[in-house]
Amino acid sequence: MGRQENFSGTMPVPEALGFDAEPLENYLQNQGLPFEPPFQIEQFRGGQSNPTYRLIDQNGRCFVLRRKPPGKLLPSAHAVEREYRIMSALQETDVPVPETYLLCNDESVIGTAFFVMDFVEGRILWDATMPTIEKTERAPMVLEMARTLAKLHRVDIKARQLEDYGKLGNYFARQISRWTRQYLSDEAAGRLDLMDRLVEWLPENIPEGDETVIVHGDYRLDNMIFAKEEPRVLAILDWELSTLGHPLADLSYSCLAYRFTPDTFNGTSGLDLESLGIPDETSYLAAYAQEASTSEVPDISFHMAFNMFRLAAILHGIQGRIKRGTATSHKAYQGEVVDAMASLAWHEVEKILARKREI
Repeated sequence: MGRQENFSGTMPVPEALGFDAEPLENYLQNQGLPFEPPFQIEQFRGGQSNPTYRLIDQNGRCFVLRRKPPGKLLPSAHAVEREYRIMSALQETDVPVPETYLLCNDESVIGTAFFVMDFVEGRILWDATMPTIEKTERAPMVLEMARTLAKLHRVDIKARQLEDYGKLGNYFARQISRWTRQYLSDEAAGRLDLMDRLVEWLPENIPEGDETVIVHGDYRLDNMIFAKEEPRVLAILDWELSTLGHPLADLSYSCLAYRFTPDTFNGTSGLDLESLGIPDETSYLAAYAQEASTSEVPDISFHMAFNMFRLAAILHGIQGRIKRGTATSHKAYQGEVVDAMASLAWHEVEKILARKREI
């Protein structure tokens, strides 16, 4: 089974993530929402850290409920409240998001906080090689993805009352410091030579120029819904990691598939993109730059290294939990995966250093 088959559609709700529908139906009716219970409840497949459900009322109308997972959580984790806030703030902008209906912090209704939004019918592409899409459609979809990100970065933070959605400025220094602390604090996972080098090199080589925009934080092909009949983004999903940050952090993250191999990280590195009909990274960056109204295609080598370092630190932390016996899954993140991500990050650094030597 491929990624598309594994992650697409819905499934019966697992017992551990189930809840009593009647209190939910009563609550939503009392809020005056246009849904007619009883509901048929299904859970979406895919990799959401916040369980997400499709609710179908007796008239066949669909909507989506997204909740925090049950159990004890870290205070800042699984922030459905932030997801609801950012999507609500982006209504009536040119950034495509589902319509939001309500946020419920009353845990007595289904056991956790949740929000309700519109169900958007369309295509979610789980495989970076886009095997289910006609070859002629692939480039327009990928370039539309770039243009849509530029639209997000153009949003006026003050006009949408999001000045307090994150810290202003100095994004890379703060992020590098945060992930360095996490990496160094996890003794169970051990130390890696390349990670130690990145810890030393990255904070000393942050590019000049600062800018603050809304960043999605996890902007990739499988976190958006495309229209069924045209290469148009209908909705950006999974805003859990969104904040205020530097646009090139978001842009470079969205390009990671170009540097990742298909077998390890669901990327396209090493493939013949032209034969697949997928635009290369330069074309993707140019589409972003054009929509962002800048003539210069950005150099994202440092920002790539930063994102890979961040991911390596996250994977390193998971590896530490596995060794301590506190991880929820033991099968996904082994030490060689952390090594591979750190190696990719250092390869970006080596490219930067090689260019400097040529000057």
